[in-house]
Amino acid sequence: MGSGGSSARERILESAYELFSTHGVRAVGVDDVIVRAGVAKATLYRHFPSKDALVLAFLERRELVYTRGWIGARRRAATAQERLLAIFDLFDEWFRRDDFEGCSFVNLLLESTNRDGPVARACVGHLERIRDVIRTLAADAGLGDVDNFAHAFHLLMQGAVAHAEEGDADAAKRAQSMARDLIAKHYSSER
Repeated sequence: MGSGGSSARERILESAYELFSTHGVRAVGVDDVIVRAGVAKATLYRHFPSKDALVLAFLERRELVYTRGWIGARRRAATAQERLLAIFDLFDEWFRRDDFEGCSFVNLLLESTNRDGPVARACVGHLERIRDVIRTLAADAGLGDVDNFAHAFHLLMQGAVAHAEEGDADAAKRAQSMARDLIAKHYSSER
């Protein structure tokens, strides 16, 4: 990479992304990012005035890379119900990867000491956007009480991630089975 401003910013963000994803935000200091990126402290702070600003940039990148990419990949399923269930197929692939590191948004929210701060609010906002996607898919599938469904389905998603972090390689398949039951329940509540 060159020594221009945008490449330094990108090196910092790439380094933070790798370190935060692997070790968690709390465990990684600004100095760790500086060393990994090969930049001066002043350069980091010129691009990211605080660690929170760097964490917010990391979360934006994380949402773009994982969430939007995975939501787009779901489109390979033919029906809205299949798209809901395909989330767990994607999770199964993710959980079996060597670099599986769990949900950065949930992990960071759990690490957060200031639930009203910008980082915690960004995490909560991301999780709500996930539920919005689920609500849309549930409505497209003709399910009843889409808000309740979205919360219950998201709970299955988060639970699967937590179990995978414990080492349960089949967590996504178990959650997908429960998701089928949840979908059936919400179909019957409408009919």
